[in-house]
Amino acid sequence: MDDDIQNFASKSIRDAFDLTGRVAIITGGAGLLGSKHGEAVAEMGGIPILIDLDTTRVQSTAESINKKYGSKAEGWIADITSQEEVEKLKAEIMEKFGRLDILINNAANNPSISNKIKSEEQWSRLENFPLDLWEKDIAVGLTGAFLCSRTFGSEMARVGQGVILNIGSDLGLIAPDQRLYQKEGLPLDKQPVKPVTYSVTKAGLIGLTRYLATYWAGCGVRANLIAPGGVYTDQDPKFVEQLSKLIPLGRMANRDEYKSAIAFLISDASSYMNGAVLSVDGGRTCW
Repeated sequence: MDDDIQNFASKSIRDAFDLTGRVAIITGGAGLLGSKHGEAVAEMGGIPILIDLDTTRVQSTAESINKKYGSKAEGWIADITSQEEVEKLKAEIMEKFGRLDILINNAANNPSISNKIKSEEQWSRLENFPLDLWEKDIAVGLTGAFLCSRTFGSEMARVGQGVILNIGSDLGLIAPDQRLYQKEGLPLDKQPVKPVTYSVTKAGLIGLTRYLATYWAGCGVRANLIAPGGVYTDQDPKFVEQLSKLIPLGRMANRDEYKSAIAFLISDASSYMNGAVLSVDGGRTCW
């Protein structure tokens, strides 16, 4: 313990953010935020291992990161809801790199209320929400995070160091304001809503984070969660205007705005943070 404190005390702030040579597994790595997490790792010298089911997209994302940062990012294919595939992934990564330093549980289904599901009812409403979609969303967002944490976290605990970062949401802390999704002229029972699984999954990740943080604290493994707000991706102007009114800073986040927070939470710069929930939402959860 004293050695760990001394080692950190001897680092400059700049050095504390250095990830040189560290292997970071990022689930959902081909997605919008997953790719940005990969960029954060690469920019600080780490090796991003992007995990996804979209072969073409994950490989092109890794290539893009390498071109931009001169890094050694790789795109790997795996179904994180399968214990067998996650175990295989761990074995292959250990065989190639010999280490696992960081796990970013980013993968999640986020069914858009605009998804076209053939039904006369509004499928996103709680009364009509499909059971199979519930099971799929929970499988990716929670079961996948559990399997990856158990598998990769156990290896980190074995060697005595590692970081697990769960990607939550401001909607894991507060309920969605369903007024944002209302359409004019529709009765209440036909109005689209933010699906229940998003809130349940993101709230569940907070519980998983705190469990892991205390479970492996004596093994040198830290676990934290970032709760980002909405990212501006050319959404409907009316939606953006309404949501911005709920945010003290008066706007949504830009696509690169979480990268510094990610770099902080997965590096030694946050060495005394464990079991924390870091809100990066423009202040929305203050209101």
